[in-house]
Amino acid sequence: MTAKSLYPIVIVFDLDDTLYKEINYLRSAFQYILTHYGLSQYFETFLQTYQQGKDAFEWLISNYLPQISKEELIELYRNHIPSIALSQEVYSALESLSLNPNVTLGIITDGRTRTQLNKIGALGLYDFISDDHIIISERFGFAKPNPANYLYFMENIEAQEYWYVGDNVQKDFIAPNQLKWKTICLNDDGLNIHAQNVVVNDAYLPQIRIDSLSELLVFATQLPSA
Repeated sequence: MTAKSLYPIVIVFDLDDTLYKEINYLRSAFQYILTHYGLSQYFETFLQTYQQGKDAFEWLISNYLPQISKEELIELYRNHIPSIALSQEVYSALESLSLNPNVTLGIITDGRTRTQLNKIGALGLYDFISDDHIIISERFGFAKPNPANYLYFMENIEAQEYWYVGDNVQKDFIAPNQLKWKTICLNDDGLNIHAQNVVVNDAYLPQIRIDSLSELLVFATQLPSA
């Protein structure tokens, strides 16, 4: 009996504000910094200072930590182990996709290697995505929208389709659009760090918009079997 042919696809995700909310990382880092210096009672004021568009680190230094440099606070921010988690909806979507024999999952994310790896570990993403399918700009040497990040998957994983799922219309989709990927934007629910209501050239826009990652499961079940 002949084995059923598969229709392999590669689904690559952005990390921040796609697989989790980046504001939760920021809150985790702020709480860590304040606890480190015994100032946790000022968390809400610290957060409000940031939300008002002010330099929260400068505020903290000028009011409570005159002996500490801004660089020290930034290092704590970048290198702390964050208290973040996948939502149940995202966890279930990734679990279902990872169990689909047609699908290989990956990540392309900009940022510092240690910071992004700390996030990935805290989120438990290694349960679904292998480290050699995770592209971090500092570690890989290129940041979005450089096409090299996307070509890595095309050169290393043979597939019928490649999808990129992100949130930032200013850099996430232009390169995969040019490479004939399917581009999917997760709509901002009001909590994103980077606004989506910016004016960009049509070449930067995604082909599809979704409100939740669970909608990817519908697309995946509609794929041909051969």
